[in-house]
Amino acid sequence: MNTKKLYAILEKDFIFPNLRDDWARYMQEVEDFLSDNFKQRSMGLVCDNSDSINEVYTAVFPTREVMQFVLDKGVRDALLFVHHPSIWDLSQDGRPWKQIDIELLKRFKERKISIYNLHVPLDNFGEDSTSKTLADAIGIKVEKPFAEYFGGLAGVIGKTDCKTLDELKSRFEKAVGHEIKLYAYGSFKIKNQLVAVVAGGGNSVDFLKEVTQNKVNTFITGISVLNEHSKPAHDYAKQNKINILGGTHYSTERFACQAMCKYFEKLGLKCEFIPGKPGLEDM
Repeated sequence: MNTKKLYAILEKDFIFPNLRDDWARYMQEVEDFLSDNFKQRSMGLVCDNSDSINEVYTAVFPTREVMQFVLDKGVRDALLFVHHPSIWDLSQDGRPWKQIDIELLKRFKERKISIYNLHVPLDNFGEDSTSKTLADAIGIKVEKPFAEYFGGLAGVIGKTDCKTLDELKSRFEKAVGHEIKLYAYGSFKIKNQLVAVVAGGGNSVDFLKEVTQNKVNTFITGISVLNEHSKPAHDYAKQNKINILGGTHYSTERFACQAMCKYFEKLGLKCEFIPGKPGLEDM
């Protein structure tokens, strides 16, 4: 498919005028590889390396392993679609975001493999959005979106057939495929069987205030670790008896990237999701 045609379709379906993002100002290390459009608005086409796209790969983060996976396929004129244009990693030096490997970016350019990013646009409420697809995976029937984020709504509130935290925790763990973290700050009974969901990094005081306003006492997110940054959110949750369940950044957002494969396939493009590894230190 011609790249201009593909990018125009993605623009129409996901990048609405009210949405904004700010990645480019943190990506000076790889600035020479960024498209002019991405430098201006931090969404859409990250690296413009090809004129046509024959196949697409999707991933949550552009890690070395993900990029090497694409290169090992031996493809040309391909697209790597990522939810984030940088790499989340809490396991090392305290800097959560790492930049794409420059040597691998050079190889992508040589092989005419472009990189496309939808962060806020994929978080924004829709059929394939991060929180909607996570809720679907856990069996939560979405009732409405919430959580204003960079001009969009990043979370959902929905009904679960689980009545207790233990039931919901088990359901959540089955969906992501590993143990999750429960901060039981409130009743073990799920109030009105309503659950608030913000995939990824949703553990913020502002989002939790909305949870309280909606008379919900159970909150599912990705990054739930109790540290200096998140302490105000945990303090608020304790004071307002809101239970927090965390399932890692990667694991809670991968469902949207998997859903995007079906999106690209409907456009006639072969697509494959590249699995990553959950950062258990997120919890």
